[in-house]
Amino acid sequence: MGRHNRRHIKIPTKNHAVRSKNAISPQRDTTVAELPPVGPLALENQCVGMLRETRDGGVVVPDPGYPTSSYGHILIRKNQLNGAPFNMKVVCEILNPSAKRAEYEGRIVEVLGDPGNNDVAIQSVMRQYGLPPAFPAAVLEEISDLPITPTDKQIEEAILRGRRDLRGMTTITIDGEEAKDLDDAISIQKLDKGWYKLWVHIADVSEYVKEGTMLDSEAYSRATSVYLVDRVIPMLPPKLSNGLCSLNPHVPRFTMTCEMKIDPQGEIRESEIYESLIQSDARTSYNEINGVLFENKPIEEYKHLEPMFQEMLELKRILKEKRKIRGTIDFVFPETHVELDEQGKPVDIYAYPINEIHGVIEEFMIAANEAVAERFSELAYPFVYRVHDLPDEMKIMEFMHVARLFGVHDRPSGKVTPKFLSDLLDSIADEEYAPALNQLLLRSMAKAKYSEINCGHFGLASKFYCHFTSPIRRYPDLYIHRIIKSYLHQKREKAHFASKVADVAFHSSDMERNSVEAERASVDLKCAEYMLEREGEEYDGVVSGACPAGVFIKLENTVEGMVPFSSLSEYFEYDERKLEARGSRGTVYRIGKKVRIKVAAVDTLARRIDFAIVE
Repeated sequence: MGRHNRRHIKIPTKNHAVRSKNAISPQRDTTVAELPPVGPLALENQCVGMLRETRDGGVVVPDPGYPTSSYGHILIRKNQLNGAPFNMKVVCEILNPSAKRAEYEGRIVEVLGDPGNNDVAIQSVMRQYGLPPAFPAAVLEEISDLPITPTDKQIEEAILRGRRDLRGMTTITIDGEEAKDLDDAISIQKLDKGWYKLWVHIADVSEYVKEGTMLDSEAYSRATSVYLVDRVIPMLPPKLSNGLCSLNPHVPRFTMTCEMKIDPQGEIRESEIYESLIQSDARTSYNEINGVLFENKPIEEYKHLEPMFQEMLELKRILKEKRKIRGTIDFVFPETHVELDEQGKPVDIYAYPINEIHGVIEEFMIAANEAVAERFSELAYPFVYRVHDLPDEMKIMEFMHVARLFGVHDRPSGKVTPKFLSDLLDSIADEEYAPALNQLLLRSMAKAKYSEINCGHFGLASKFYCHFTSPIRRYPDLYIHRIIKSYLHQKREKAHFASKVADVAFHSSDMERNSVEAERASVDLKCAEYMLEREGEEYDGVVSGACPAGVFIKLENTVEGMVPFSSLSEYFEYDERKLEARGSRGTVYRIGKKVRIKVAAVDTLARRIDFAIVE
């Protein structure tokens, strides 16, 4: 059941305090909400943890997140303490990495500080997952001559080379209020007879991040921006990610445009990908447009854009219905938002608010990603796809067995399809147990990843899919922009890219998993800190899972904790096949059951929250 056999806080990972919205949401991309833990990528034979005093020296108690088979307590002899004070977060080097578990010895190589300090706590997460705190000086020096915005001369030369000037087209960005790395902008035109033309403009990061440079090497190494609960660890230096590449309003920006002609049923009938130049007319937000369209909150400066907002909404609904008909699996999970004060203390936790305008960008980005992937698949050109394999039949059978216990009697005729699973989730959408079954189904499925081989995307029910829309913060997007531009300019680099794409796909998948674990760890930490001050308080919750040690309860604010069986007044047996716990006096805890709990104990170092059932 997760880290150390006890997953005390499970949360989806995409939206929290400083999250950029440009990722296709986990509901759509069936990706990393339930990945198994992976070892830190940058700390080979090192461990982050608490240094505790013992009679013969000390021990380091590893932080949560290391695989269960690793380390145990690490013995630190007196001559290996190197002056480190006890009860502090430290980094220790394993001196006998070939030893058996619980026989490791180490030496202290760095003292991070008091774990009660917010910066120390987050630095511990960063060290554990190998997240670099800053960009190398050589990388910053390499980009020091880049302008803040493209110069007139650069623009003129780019247009002469064939870059299309779209600055006269009405173009907007839509993001969360806190986003600074604006990857995408859109333009739209309603045509006759229910047809639409949609332009998705994506920051042309490859114009500045050239292969063979130190900047490119650093971007490849990082592979993704990481959005911790209180800070962003960007893939690119802020001069690019928040400045020159970000599609900020009223300034010219180089972009890659996917232009699509879409029929009344939402099918893309024509598409074209080309280098472009745009100038965003407005930096809008989801909440602003939602207020204009649904809450009677007009914004004077957006008055002339309201017809565009309406057309966007119309096309979004058409595209969503098309994908629903073909069978996209629509997972719906509340996403955890942690609100922090200036000192990094959590002051509120709640489900991240999502409105219909989030879906506008989601649908438009999916459309562009599919159009680009289909084009290069048909060309048989080296590429990096976003793929999602067919689910394991045995795991799906186990899921169906549990679903039948809740009265879901639908059965697939033949091989399970995305359409069958999509319809099943729709049929239980209003049931109390729906979120838990959604989570169980997600865990039953393969995980999306990057691949040089196009095998389709099961969760999206898509034959062709890639990540084209976020090159500021994802290396695969940046790399396929490089491929696209090489093809457009007929550079004959097919063999070169063919030798690179498998490595880019594999490394990017690894780094994505690492970033998800780091993001989750930072949120788990703040959830534990928040609930620590609420010990003894009572809440309503829902049983979200079970394991041999206890049952998991999720609260309305998305925080999850465990009720240990040892704290209950009757003996419980866990039925793994039914995913339920049955007590000796007849009490049954099954996913979806409503319960009243009290916050019994919180361990912020272990990021563990224990609840007690209120009888």
